[in-house]
Amino acid sequence: MTQKNEATKEYNISFVARAATYEIVKEKGLTLLSPEHDNAITKPNVVLENIADIKNPNLIFICVKEYDLENICQQLVKVITPDTILFPMMNGADIYDRIRKIIPDHVILPSCVYVASHIKEKGIVEHKGKPGILIFGHDPQNKSADIDWVVRLLEESNIKFSFKDNPLTDIWEKFIFIASFGLVTAKHNSSISSVCTDEEQNQEAVEIMEEIKLIAKAKNIYLPEDIVAKTMGKAVGFPPGTPTSLQLDIHSDKESNELELFGGAVINYGKELNINTPSTLRIYEEIKAGITK
Repeated sequence: MTQKNEATKEYNISFVARAATYEIVKEKGLTLLSPEHDNAITKPNVVLENIADIKNPNLIFICVKEYDLENICQQLVKVITPDTILFPMMNGADIYDRIRKIIPDHVILPSCVYVASHIKEKGIVEHKGKPGILIFGHDPQNKSADIDWVVRLLEESNIKFSFKDNPLTDIWEKFIFIASFGLVTAKHNSSISSVCTDEEQNQEAVEIMEEIKLIAKAKNIYLPEDIVAKTMGKAVGFPPGTPTSLQLDIHSDKESNELELFGGAVINYGKELNINTPSTLRIYEEIKAGITK
């Protein structure tokens, strides 16, 4: 999107980054190492260090770790206009609900992203594997809102996406995979392929998926009846030894991690809907106990 805008200069695009990343991106631009792009570097119109410096935004892409979400939203409240559209580029079943609690009246586009990428170093993102795809749809609370211009922006930027009238099924299909495999690999410090082949790990993942299925059903979110088998089939396609982001975070002793995004969300939805989630709760507590040792 930013590279396209460097040529057309149709939009005013700002990046917000912190500390060392801010300095690097301001000086050198953002680098994306990807087989999809010959030119790896892009530079926005402006690089900002503080959200407070954003002026009258029409569209804000929220691209943060889930443990920063509430803090970021509290800051956004002070800079958004009544017409600002919020577009979280995050994977998680509760992202929309959490933003809505802090920003109750704005248009929020539910979405999920399929892409194999990681931060190689500050200011450099590396993408490997298949082309990424963005799935999103109408805000269920503001279905009549005009978002055609957002769709055109993505089309003009050659971003691969799939627009759904109701993207919640896709979001929860993604969540049932990342939550179950994330929690089990984090507990065992294993890989996606290990969960497929190890009997104990496989059973734990299946139990978590069954609990998430019950929650989705209670929330009137459609999931295919064979979603567990479908998810396992998807996992088999990953190269041997592929880790999950939660497993990497937990076992690299990072100060912050996304345990709440996966385990916490399932447990909280279970309490809210009076659905027992014993397998998720047990593994969540085991991981948490390991962190605090």
